[in-house]
Amino acid sequence: MNNGTNLDLKLIAEDCGLFSKTDAGVVIDNIDKLSDKYLEKDLINIYNYMLVHAQEPDVIMHLIRCVDKYRDSSSLEYLVDILLLKNASSADEETKEKYTNVRVMCAKAIANQKNTEVVSSLLYCLNNKDEHYRVRLACADALGRIGDRFAVAPLVEVVKDENEKSVYLKESAVSALGLLGDSRAVDPLVSILETKQGIMDKFSFLKERAIEALIKMGFCDNERVYRALKNSLADESVQVRINAIEALMDSDHPKAFETIKKCLETDPDAEVKKNAMIALYNMSDRTILDEIIKSPDYSDSLKMEAVSILEEYENDEEEG
Repeated sequence: MNNGTNLDLKLIAEDCGLFSKTDAGVVIDNIDKLSDKYLEKDLINIYNYMLVHAQEPDVIMHLIRCVDKYRDSSSLEYLVDILLLKNASSADEETKEKYTNVRVMCAKAIANQKNTEVVSSLLYCLNNKDEHYRVRLACADALGRIGDRFAVAPLVEVVKDENEKSVYLKESAVSALGLLGDSRAVDPLVSILETKQGIMDKFSFLKERAIEALIKMGFCDNERVYRALKNSLADESVQVRINAIEALMDSDHPKAFETIKKCLETDPDAEVKKNAMIALYNMSDRTILDEIIKSPDYSDSLKMEAVSILEEYENDEEEG
């Protein structure tokens, strides 16, 4: 095992075939073999050097995986350089797509280091509307995972921007805001739920993500949030209604129980009814299950679900 004295990084890279037209698979195999010869601190230096000089997208991808394994702070500046500068403007479409994959992976590796010093670089990519949407998505996700408060306002702007064409980017920004948990995000998230026309109707996933974010943030007992969740129980999307039930269940709003109870009684969808029943059971006790089993107003399938939950409850009681 090499002790790292006087490492010739260029020579090591040459031996791996980094500067030649050697097949990428062979270069990657040679890089993998380095772990048999060098200590961790030396491997990090070698990988960092190669990140600067590698040109083949597949090799760069592999090197990003290598540095992500150790997550050493010395690698961060090289990862940021790749995120911001690596491109394939003159390459064919296949190579361009590979470079996009490189930068997406780079954003993920950057997020794994949880270093707030890179927030400005991630925001630069996020706010660049000429940037590939997948890179912007990855940067939005990275900002949420890093958890820096300076990312809140730009993410909110993405959510509020009516000219933003990528609904998927809005979804990613919403999810990131949920991770950040800042109260400044409440109003724009609720506005998504309150929107009745246009893009929101076409992409119900955005409403689903908004409800999930509000759950993570813990603001579901806020009066405006409560009203938006209550109205979401009438949404056309089954999943939006189910998510709204979960949010209301987790809230401390005094009217949450009766709101879900009304949904149980009136919603036409069997899966929504099932989720409402489970939520009410979690919020109270077995009384709601007994009521469903005895009432002629509920379907046989829902009654069977209630019986199944009761049997599980009784088994737990016996074991306890």
